[in-house]
Amino acid sequence: MNYLAHLFLARPTADSQFGNLLGDFRRGVDIKEFGQAVRLGLKNHYEVDRFTDSHTSVLAAKALFHKSRRRFAPVALDIYFDHLLIKHWASFTTQGFDEFREQSFALLEQRLPTMPRTMQHSVGHMITHDWFEVMLRKRALLRRLLWLLNVFVFPTRFILLWMILMRTETRLKRDS
Repeated sequence: MNYLAHLFLARPTADSQFGNLLGDFRRGVDIKEFGQAVRLGLKNHYEVDRFTDSHTSVLAAKALFHKSRRRFAPVALDIYFDHLLIKHWASFTTQGFDEFREQSFALLEQRLPTMPRTMQHSVGHMITHDWFEVMLRKRALLRRLLWLLNVFVFPTRFILLWMILMRTETRLKRDS
């Protein structure tokens, strides 16, 4: 769910951007039907996930969630970390955020017809509703989490995750 981070760490090509997001939509997809550049993007996706999922700061952030809600923590944290990446964009690159967003959306649109159906839907929705611009604001983050309720059938748990994220934001910032 940390789409922005995956796109940021991808090469600025349609195949790489596509491959770097494909990891979140791979179920039932035969990756042999895609070219080498897409498969390298997918490999990068998995390496990024492996690194972040085992990072001490991420593990500590997940531990802030109650055990009964911890399985949803990765999704909530991915969205929150994308929010922080946008908020602190200039600390990581000289390329303007708007330029990057427009470039990434244009590259993804090139590959939209070849994406798995679930990915087409999500990426199309992301582009049409400009998730990255929207995610800059906390209130919009809540709407993004609530949108996920259409994907997950646990509305109460996601609302609780939102409350936990906001309550522990100071601790997350301090530990990052």
